[in-house]
Formats: sequence, structure tokens, C-alpha cells
Amino acid sequence: MPHIVVSDFDRFDTPAKKGDFKFLWFASEKGGGETIVGCEYREKGFVISIKKREGEYIVKSDKITRLSPVSAMQKALKSFCDLASCRVTRSNIGSIKEHHLEKSDSFLKDIDFFANSFPIDKEIWIEIGFGSGRHLLHQAKNNKDIRFIGVEIHRPSIDQLLKQIEINRLENLFVVDYDARLFMEMVPSNLAGKIFVHFPVPWDKKPHRRVISDRFVKESLRALKPGGVLEVRTDSENYFRYTFETFLKLDSARIEIGKNIEPEISSKYEDRWRRLDKNIYDLRLVNETVSDPIDLEFDFDFSEGVDKKRIFEIFDTSPMKFEDFFIHFEKLYEIDQKRAVMKLSFGAFDRPEHKYIVILPNKCEYFPKKPILSKANVSAHKKIEEILYGQ
Repeated sequence: MPHIVVSDFDRFDTPAKKGDFKFLWFASEKGGGETIVGCEYREKGFVISIKKREGEYIVKSDKITRLSPVSAMQKALKSFCDLASCRVTRSNIGSIKEHHLEKSDSFLKDIDFFANSFPIDKEIWIEIGFGSGRHLLHQAKNNKDIRFIGVEIHRPSIDQLLKQIEINRLENLFVVDYDARLFMEMVPSNLAGKIFVHFPVPWDKKPHRRVISDRFVKESLRALKPGGVLEVRTDSENYFRYTFETFLKLDSARIEIGKNIEPEISSKYEDRWRRLDKNIYDLRLVNETVSDPIDLEFDFDFSEGVDKKRIFEIFDTSPMKFEDFFIHFEKLYEIDQKRAVMKLSFGAFDRPEHKYIVILPNKCEYFPKKPILSKANVSAHKKIEEILYGQ
């Protein structure tokens, strides 16, 4: 993760702007410790974190609001340090390639792009956890009439694929940095021809983190058009058996099974496993039904502002668990005498949202953007309002 270590820095008046970056506010954690800076880059919000450690300060991106591509985050940190007159002692940021900073935005899509206006003009194929991107690039090159969406949270993999998209001049491939389990909930019904889940992390010790689950399978079948396929490929016999058992829970299912079948294109992981003589398992679940359209609307707006003093009085970091969702207020920061920022997580137990809420006298708002529309998030938001307003 890009970071800069400084011996000291100066707080500058906000809002302030340098190039494409706007710095909105400084906020200091209750009880000392971390300082955060609310920022914007081309209308995308993100947070810079400043933590004191052994007489120095580490300036880095906040991991829950990561800015992509990495070159944009690197430039943001440098811009901040220039404005804050930072006394830099060391840094892991090298030279920044401006053409990647400018070009990648057309390929890398923010989750709001899909949440607000999912492209439905053509059939889509989705690959979840595309790794090096070898399979995804092969499919996109050979199926120009299909729109491809690659879903990945590993930043180096995303940056590598973005470079290859540009080099190959592909126009039919979008990339999104997001949790695949949440992403599938916003894919329109009956739109996808194929969904690839190749060599997912087995998570044998933390099965709740697996991509494949009852809910994921249900959402995949809803998103797939009749005849569409959910394709799982794994080197783990344990994951293969788990996936097969998950498919078998369906009331009706057409399942195809393969073992050590030569693919059109192999990933670097598969090449490695084959050199080690590991077995490769394939599972294909074919959708045979037409699904109803998605129907869920909610704006996630707060009805009014909140007095900052009251927030400091009621703030409690104890997690709150409800039947289908949870809320956890994690940290409280002070901007000034009237403004504050809360860091929190909430929503579904296995797919939480991580956000900030900026508390103002006349309004409250999520930062850097509103939560994704899901039933768990809607329920959590309503409860958050009750807590903030003392209802």
C-alpha cells in the first residue's frame, strides 16, 4: 500500500484544492490517535489516514475507501504532503505514470456505475476473482459482441488487467473493485450468459468468506438468462464437494461435472497446479428459468442533522446485532466544534458495508458515498437513524 512517512505536517485550511484533488476536512479521533482527511478525486470520495508511530507520522490511504488506480492514490498522497508542508523522511512511492492515471478511468468502473445504471444493452459475462486476468482477456478478445465484467478486490491484479486492457485496446471489458457477493445482487435479472468463478480461495478455516454460498447461487441463477451457466473451477477437492453440495440444495438443478478437462485458456494458477500433478475440478450449473426483475428502492438520505455534543455523549463501540443485520460504531472523530465523523460497519453479517458518516448541525451524510442498495443495508440505515435521533 502506498505511504509516506513524515516527521511532521501542518494542518492547512479546508476545503483546499491541488490539481484534481480536493481536501475537504481534517478530523481527529476521540481520545487522540488517528487523524483522517476527507478527500475527493474527480467526484470520487476517499480518506487519507495519518497515524503517529514512534515519533513519526505515517500518511497513507484508508483501506475502506481505497482510491484506484494505485497511481491516483500515490498522487493524492504527494499532493496532500505538498499542501501540508510535510517533512518527509521516507516513502515507498516512486514515479507516477500519468497516462495510466488518465486512461484507466474508462475501464475501471465505480460500483455506483452499476448500482445506478447497470448497462443492459447487450449480454454480459462476469468473471469473479480474475487474478492475472489471462482467462478474462482471452474471452473478451474472442467474444467482441459480449460485454465482460471482471470483479476483483486484489489491487495489483486490477492494475495489471487495466494495463492489458489498454494495450489490447479492448472496448468490451469493465473492471470493478468490489465484493462479488454484493455485486451480484445488483446485476439485472436474465442478463448474464456466463458467470466464471475460477480457482476461488477455499477458505477452509473461514467458510463464511467463500464466494459460493446459498445466496450467491440464488443471485447467480436470477442474473443468468435461460441456458446461462455458472462455472466453478477449482483445484481443491474440498471446495468442489462443498460447491456440489450447495448446488444440490436447489429444488431443481442441471449440474455438469468434469475433472482434469483441458480448458480453452489456463490461468497461471492452473499451470502451477498441473506441474504439481494436482487434479482440477469443474462444476457447471445451468439456469433453466426466467426470473422476475429486481425491485428495491431506497435513497439512504438522513432526515436531519444531529448535535455533535449529543453524538459524543451516546457514542458506544459495542456491536449491535439484529435478526438479519448488525451495526458497529467503530471510531469517532472531531472536525471542529460543530462537526464530527463516525466510522462504522453495518449490514449483512457476511457482507458488511464500511462507511463514514459526516455529522453536521443541519444534515448527516455517508462518506465517501451511500451504501449499496440491499435489504440488510436498508434495515441497518433505518436503525442508525433511530440511534442518531434518539427515536
